Amino acid sequence: MHCELIVPGLLSAPTEARYPALELLLARGRRESPESRTLEQWLHAEFELPGSGLAAGALTLCAHGGDPGAAWWARADPVHLRVMRDRVVVAPGEALEISPEETDALAAALNRHFGDAVQFHPLEPRRWAVRLQAETVFLESPALDAAGRDVATARGNDALLTEIQMLLHAHPVNEAREARGEPAVNSLWIWGAGRAPRQARGTWRSVAAGDPVALGLAQLAGLRRETLPASAEAWLERLPGDGRHLALLDALRAPLALDQQAEYEEGIEALEQRWFAPLVARLRAGSIGMLSVRVPDAAPGAGFETVRGDLRRFWRRPRSIGHYA
Repeated sequence: MHCELIVPGLLSAPTEARYPALELLLARGRRESPESRTLEQWLHAEFELPGSGLAAGALTLCAHGGDPGAAWWARADPVHLRVMRDRVVVAPGEALEISPEETDALAAALNRHFGDAVQFHPLEPRRWAVRLQAETVFLESPALDAAGRDVATARGNDALLTEIQMLLHAHPVNEAREARGEPAVNSLWIWGAGRAPRQARGTWRSVAAGDPVALGLAQLAGLRRETLPASAEAWLERLPGDGRHLALLDALRAPLALDQQAEYEEGIEALEQRWFAPLVARLRAGSIGMLSVRVPDAAPGAGFETVRGDLRRFWRRPRSIGHYA
């Protein structure tokens, strides 16, 4: 059995904290240094999709049981735009507390306003899809990739966004949020536009992820798919047998984007206890044949493949992961 972990953000911030199981894998595994890619670029390439853009909206709808058909879809994720003196900074949905009731009220108001021309589907409070009549090109990356940075020119369709922002600004939901001292949901981050791909290919027998884009791709490729379990042990219990299995561990993306160093280190510690340590133990016991850890967004990209015999290479002494950042 080959277990493959994709861990974006793992080597993107310096830390002196120690994680014995992870450090062992990084020190004694065989390292690859592919081109650095975002998670979305990695998914596009590894599932062998045509073209250059990832149809995140259509794939997210698929993951939630919807049928995108031949329509043009995009993701439309709620965000807070903070207007400063000379720039506009985005706070992604991961930095906001948004209730299902607030989500439903905002989406209903937008749908009443735009009618059939634009239809918003709130699949989760922080993840929406939007169906568009025109083949409009928007951004290619989620708001997490732009968190805290100037986004004044990273808009997409200015006319549509301006209309959305005007409606959201005056909505009672946002008036109530501001009265409570909470950031308003004053815009949508529209990205990943396109039609659902006709097919995808994956080399795994199963895919486990919390990211609906990855789950939508797994469904399209005809792979077994499931929401990411809480631990490696729970994951291994559900695997359908031998072969190659993928788990996407993306819990570090939000604290990294939001510059939350303490939360970032806590996230790595959780991965150490729930994933890396149990999988190293299984590798030692021989119940896993190979364990891969891939960090596509490292600079350069990084991959570490470890088999049982590699663990005996004692001369490769573990170092803190800050050494690889």
